[in-house]
Order: sequence, then structure tokens, then C-alpha cells
Amino acid sequence: MSALGETLPVAGAARRPAGTFARMAKSPGVMFGGAVLALMLLIALLAPVLGTIAPSAINPAARNKTPGAEITMRASDGTQTARSAWMGTDSLGRDVYSRVIYGARVSLIVGVAAAAVSVAIGLFFGLVAGYVRWLDGAVMRVMDGVMAIPGILLAIALVSLWGAGLATVIVAVAVPEIPRVVRLVRSLVLSIREEPYVEAAVALGTPVPLILLRHVMPNTVAPLIVQATFICANSILVEAILSFLGIGIPPDIPTWGNIMAEGRALFRLFPHIIFFPGVFLSLTVLAINIVGDGLRDTLDPRMVKRI
Repeated sequence: MSALGETLPVAGAARRPAGTFARMAKSPGVMFGGAVLALMLLIALLAPVLGTIAPSAINPAARNKTPGAEITMRASDGTQTARSAWMGTDSLGRDVYSRVIYGARVSLIVGVAAAAVSVAIGLFFGLVAGYVRWLDGAVMRVMDGVMAIPGILLAIALVSLWGAGLATVIVAVAVPEIPRVVRLVRSLVLSIREEPYVEAAVALGTPVPLILLRHVMPNTVAPLIVQATFICANSILVEAILSFLGIGIPPDIPTWGNIMAEGRALFRLFPHIIFFPGVFLSLTVLAINIVGDGLRDTLDPRMVKRI
């Protein structure tokens, strides 16, 4: 059983990593997206070092300063220092640059966590629905019911029910994505379970959980990685929408969404408050989508033949 069951996955997996990275390295779009995404991750990790001032520090004397304006900051010991506000300040005198830098942390955490949660839960139910025939109908009808509700409305309802907070937003963003992962995994399992190596494992009396873990699940990894990138990008956008509407992350925690929400009333006079977090948000989502497209092209055998 071991030799027969492991031949197909291992044979494909042994050649895949080196070839995948080599093909991705030839794509300018993927290299650009990967570089931008790596830069955003670095900014998020080094926010305490890169930030010039605490993102929640209020300075009424420096309200609505334009980018590059000189502002005076008072330290805890009473001394005053002059510095340049690279991205200007908002209506409370908070430094937009520092808030945008720290906002990258929350947005990336929400995106990665929501993708991980939705993929983990969707993988489990997708394996069950695709392999256990008598559970297929029940699981998929529940998933169809969840998909019938628009994702953003479901997220708003969940946040309103449980209250604003980072954990709540992650769950609210992840739940609408679970049915899509379930449908993807189920469609893969329906074809994989008919493969000769799976039928051989069944004939030898291998327990169902072991068949799913050793023979079925490894063949769903590549499509799930691609799906996870798109979920991550969409989750960052949904978090920004929720924060923009004032029902996502609390205002005391800077995110790109609530920074733009606080600046919308003064957009015509001081567009910089919305412009800079909007640029960071757009670049991050674009980079993740480009990397996802590259992964799809390199992991799909049909696309590999065209490259």
C-alpha cells in the first residue's frame, strides 16, 4: 500500500519546488508583486523602528498639515522638537505616516489570518463532502445557504452581533470565504477518489482518515495555495471596508480603512489623509493578486506547458 499510494504524489512533488520557483522567476509581474509584498511585510515588521512618532499621539497645534510641513512635537520631558510630516497630519494632528506604517500590521494580519482560517475549515469540510458520499448533500446545502448571503453583508452582520475587534473581524471576513474553499476542495476530491492509488488503498482496508491525509489531501495543496492568496487579498479589502464604515477595527487601532474613514469628510481640502493609505492598500492587494496569478500559472500543469 505504501509504495503504491506514495508513488504519484511524491513523483510530482519531488520536481515541483525547483521548477516552480524557476518559472516564477521568469515572470516580471510575479517578481514585481513579490517585491512589493516583501516590502509591505518588512514595513509591518519594522513599524516601531520606521515610525517617527506614536500613531495615536494627538497634537491639536498640528492639525491638517499638508505633506512635508514642519510640525513641532512635545516630548514627555517637556522639550520640543521640529520635524517634517512626510505624509501630513489628520484632523486631530496625528502623523499620517506613522498611522499608515502601523496600519500595515493590522491589514496583513487580517488578510493572512482570514485566509488561514477559511482554508483550514474549508479543507476539512471539502474533504468530508467529497469523499463521504452520504454527507455530501448536507454539507453542500449548508454551504449554498451561506453563499446565498452577500459576503460583505454577512461580515457586517457578524461584526454587529459580536462587537468590533480584531478577532471578530478575522472571523467575520473568513466565514464568507469558507464555502468557496469547500466547493474547490470537494470538486478536487471527487476526481481524486477515483484514482487507482486511492482505490488500491481502499481495497487494502486503509482507514478513511488515513486515505484522506496521505493520498487525497496532498493533491489539493497546490490549488489551495492559489485560492489562499486571493482570499488574503479580498480579506484585506473587506477589512478596509468594515473599518471605513466604522464597524471594523476600533478607531484607536490604526488601519488603512479607518484612516481613510476619518479623512473622508475633509477629502476635498486635505486629500492626503485618504491618498496615502489608499495607495498602500491598492499596492498590497495588487501584489497579492499578481503573486496568486503567478502561482496559478506555475502550479497548473496545463499552464506550465504554455510557459
